[in-house]
Amino acid sequence: MEFQLKSRMMPAPVNGGFRMEGYWIWCGSVARGEDGRYHMFASRWPKTLPMHPGWLLASEIVRAVSEKPGGPYRFCEVVLPARGAQYWDGRMTHNPHITRQGKKWVLYYTGSTHPFADVSDSETPGTEDARVIAARAGKRIGIAVADRIEGPWERFPEPVLPVRPGRFDNFLTSNPAPLVEEDGSILMLYKYRSYRNPPYTAGPLYGAMKLNAARAKDCRGPYLRTEKEELWPEDAELEDPFIWKEEGAYHMIAKDMHGNLCGEKYGGVYARSENGINWNIARGELAYSRRVLWEDGRRRLMGNMDRPFILFEKGEPVCMFFAVSDGTDSFRDASETWNMAVPLKPDTGQR
Repeated sequence: MEFQLKSRMMPAPVNGGFRMEGYWIWCGSVARGEDGRYHMFASRWPKTLPMHPGWLLASEIVRAVSEKPGGPYRFCEVVLPARGAQYWDGRMTHNPHITRQGKKWVLYYTGSTHPFADVSDSETPGTEDARVIAARAGKRIGIAVADRIEGPWERFPEPVLPVRPGRFDNFLTSNPAPLVEEDGSILMLYKYRSYRNPPYTAGPLYGAMKLNAARAKDCRGPYLRTEKEELWPEDAELEDPFIWKEEGAYHMIAKDMHGNLCGEKYGGVYARSENGINWNIARGELAYSRRVLWEDGRRRLMGNMDRPFILFEKGEPVCMFFAVSDGTDSFRDASETWNMAVPLKPDTGQR
């Protein structure tokens, strides 16, 4: 197998993508709207909080626009703000993925809540903060719908992909990667974690991140999940999948958490499937690297290359997007995060 898009990746525009002064920026999903402009849905939270785990407490989904696929994108509005602790997504919205389904725009996302007081600007919550623990355990996948890409957006009282007590995805669901099939049905890969079986030992109460697949006749569900527990070999730990369909087969890129599959920690892995469930990973092949060539001629090692997203126009991929940081060790030493755009050269038909 070979990931053909990697040979079409052009230098990244230095001033492309999406940044916001005073905010951590993450995720990034783009579609061309009715107005001909490009609309990016991304996550942000204030830099008064640490990058991690601040997103669990204060992330909100925003919309930014550009006249060009690669940007730069300008902030327009908050799309899914906090709406109250009583809602499943009342305190945090994250992981946006915009899709067009019939006459509706459908925005998939991760939401969460917690029952405690809001975090203040003077606090620096850590991973053991009760609010963080509750927010992580509350992560669920939901949707919002709109007639136009500018909204208004209708949110719902329940997630479309809740956890299932007693099953393998009983702790959290997040990181939705939906694909709209030709008949309007949905295939979605998603991340989940499981509670560890008692008696609990030292360490977290939940296990490693894993991916599963679910199908639905339309966006509101119900979503029927694959009962394999894991779509990959035991030594594969992947995050942030993006899937598309081409010539009758399913294709996926994702973040390789350990680098044992693609050869680079946090680098990109590619996989192919005939049915969206049984995936063949291209071991030893680096779909994309954290070493990024920029238009100014510099090549930089990015701390992150997360949340990959490919923008298609008329069936052709035109631009890739990644959530990136300026550190060297993921988000742990990052001082800036933003969404990076990587233009793609047209397909010449050569392989």
